Amino acid sequence: MIETAQIHLLPALEVAREAAVQQAPNGISYASFGHTHLPALDLDRIVQAVPQSIASALSRKAYYFVPLALGEMEETLIAPDYTTELGDRAVCHRNVPFNGADCVFISTRMMRDRFALAFEFFINAGHHFVDAAGVPESFSRIAWAQAEANVRGETSQDAWENRKQALATNGRAVDEKARAEYMEAAFSDAIAIYLLSLTVDFDYAELREREYPLLAPQALAERLRHIAEIFPPNAGFEFAIRYRRRSA
Repeated sequence: MIETAQIHLLPALEVAREAAVQQAPNGISYASFGHTHLPALDLDRIVQAVPQSIASALSRKAYYFVPLALGEMEETLIAPDYTTELGDRAVCHRNVPFNGADCVFISTRMMRDRFALAFEFFINAGHHFVDAAGVPESFSRIAWAQAEANVRGETSQDAWENRKQALATNGRAVDEKARAEYMEAAFSDAIAIYLLSLTVDFDYAELREREYPLLAPQALAERLRHIAEIFPPNAGFEFAIRYRRRSA
């Protein structure tokens, strides 16, 4: 086993300068550094899953897939390999500005499988797209109609809490700040889940977390179909929702 003392932590800016950044066919800039245990073909497939219509809004982002990213005081450090001790100190991702771009360092060795790694990348991409492009009014209408109809659950803790806050009017007007934050969270979540569906086959229940009830399947399907209409998949990727019949 590699001991922590043998692993030299590197400043994130040094990694940003040294790692060979490449550009996927969809335009996303990315790099792999260190012992990520991530096959190049798998990484290429994950990155290329982002439709070009989304990727075009991420032109000032560069995604670095590294073993571990650590936040030490105000500095981000990168571990080129994994140890249990460093893993306990690491975070899923860290953002570092460099040369006018935002470098996003994703800890591949914190993810238990391809599903988790892809989802972490897509969650970041979804948030970054919303920051750059906002939320389409057409999606807002769908999500808000579902919220007003009291459709069960949501797609993340942030979406769940903001939705509850927006609807907790007590006879007053809707909390517009909470509503806007709800739309941003719900839209970025929907993008991430849509991208995940293009990359790996997964069961709906795998999205479930303990802190909040997961959005009802039909409501999520409506959101995802709308996302697919706005952002059609790249060549070589397919969007599909398959329903499992109940056993007799």
